[in-house]
Amino acid sequence: MNSFKKLEKACCFTFILILILYVFATGCGNTSLKNNNMGEKIEANKGERDLSTIHYVDLYKDKYRPQFHFTPLKYWMNDPNGLVYYKGEYHLFYQYYPYDIKWGAMHWGHAVSKDLIHWQYLPIALYPDNNGFIFSGSAVVDWNDTSGFFNGGSGLVAIFTQSSAKQTQSIAYSKDKGRTWTMYEKNPVLIDETLKDFRDPKVFWYKPGRYWVMVVAAGDSVRFYTSLNLKEWEFASEFGKQDGSHEGVWECPDLFELPIQGMNGQSKWVLIVSIGDNPMMPEGSRTQYFIGDFDGKRFINDNSKERVLWLDYGRDNYAGVTWSDIPEDQKRRIYIGWMSNWKYADRTPTTSFRGAMTFPRELKLFKDEDGFIYLTQQPIKEISTLRYKRLTSLKNVLIGSGKNTLSVASGDLLDINLEFEIGTAKEFGVKVRKSGSQETVIGYDVIQKKLFIDRSRSGDIVDEAFPVKHYAPLELESNNRIRLHILVDRSSVEVFANDGRVVMTDLIFPDINSKSIELFSNDGVVKVKSLTIYKLRSIYEN
Repeated sequence: MNSFKKLEKACCFTFILILILYVFATGCGNTSLKNNNMGEKIEANKGERDLSTIHYVDLYKDKYRPQFHFTPLKYWMNDPNGLVYYKGEYHLFYQYYPYDIKWGAMHWGHAVSKDLIHWQYLPIALYPDNNGFIFSGSAVVDWNDTSGFFNGGSGLVAIFTQSSAKQTQSIAYSKDKGRTWTMYEKNPVLIDETLKDFRDPKVFWYKPGRYWVMVVAAGDSVRFYTSLNLKEWEFASEFGKQDGSHEGVWECPDLFELPIQGMNGQSKWVLIVSIGDNPMMPEGSRTQYFIGDFDGKRFINDNSKERVLWLDYGRDNYAGVTWSDIPEDQKRRIYIGWMSNWKYADRTPTTSFRGAMTFPRELKLFKDEDGFIYLTQQPIKEISTLRYKRLTSLKNVLIGSGKNTLSVASGDLLDINLEFEIGTAKEFGVKVRKSGSQETVIGYDVIQKKLFIDRSRSGDIVDEAFPVKHYAPLELESNNRIRLHILVDRSSVEVFANDGRVVMTDLIFPDINSKSIELFSNDGVVKVKSLTIYKLRSIYEN
């Protein structure tokens, strides 16, 4: 939600004028601002005109359209919102402007999936109303009808920020699996007159206390609130004024408990916080996380206040959050992020759409031999359902002994698993989406002990704000090896190193015919212990 900066210089009068013009421009729908704010059902069909005129084959026409990552059918998308599982469906809402490929009056777009791979687009869920644009937020299943919206049954409740002259928190509910939504007649449900930046609520049910908890971004910290009914909220505590990175405004928090793998039922709480773009920082928008304890009211950081734990060392994973209400028998926490960066999000060279999501990832906690607890990310296991052809399989191959490169395959939709054993080489890795002078380099600097992505020759470069080479600290494993799991799509690479302890996500914009894959070694020899490359299906096939 870093795009709120576009509104900061606008006074209340300007906002009202824009909203009036917006209403006239989009008045062909069946809802009005007055009706939306009076508790009447939103039929959510204003966007259907755009959605119904697009055939799936059109999704192939933009050469940068990802083929196994979620994108909007058309126009602008940013933050994932309202991630919730209910009655066999994974819901993905998202920040959406349904009339242009540039950021505009924010709505909630909506899609559902049964496998987190293939998505069904649904009509727009939430529209701007008298309380403002619909910014980021979350959704929960009210299983016990604590809200009183569901006549003793269950249903979905969305909790989100509305932005006008102030940023406030509102709710809406759905009785039909998210197909239509009703705005709560007494919105907003949470206001703080002292805060300019007050947004992106993530809500969950705290079982020990039998109440709801909201974590919401408040400037450069987060605040916790509690509620019995999702309508009335009580302040509980604040965290982060002195902890972690403060290189930008805090946004899109998430809080959840995870077991520590192999630790006999021990668990910790994970707090994810995104950091908005700061013109002084070349990295742009990015995401950090904290490990600690939560007692239902307060979060206590396990690490020193100065220690920063980055979720992703690439440049294009932002505002990510996790799904709520996934059945307990799945025993997993699934995350997805917006695959872009506020430094250049409005200038990426796509035409019919703008914005994509990362591939869904499973999060886990581990403790290393020094007692440090860390978060890992791996592509969800469903990625295997997209594999339909093994392109390459190698074992114990030396690179750099007489020849510094080895061409191994060709493709643009790839799942690559690669293990290197360190030899004498000072630098080694793999080049993807290669042809002529174009290539994206995923490498390891042995001297610095750093993983890197170099996209200086990856095709279209947005502008000087598009950093071309960046690094992540990565220690070798005890057997002197590193392992890489790499996903390659039409306009992105996602790199998961050493079982996802270090992750890098980057956008790239190569020519559609740049498909070669090449291993390389500089200034010495490296052994490829194993390499497997799968070609992936497009999710739009059939």
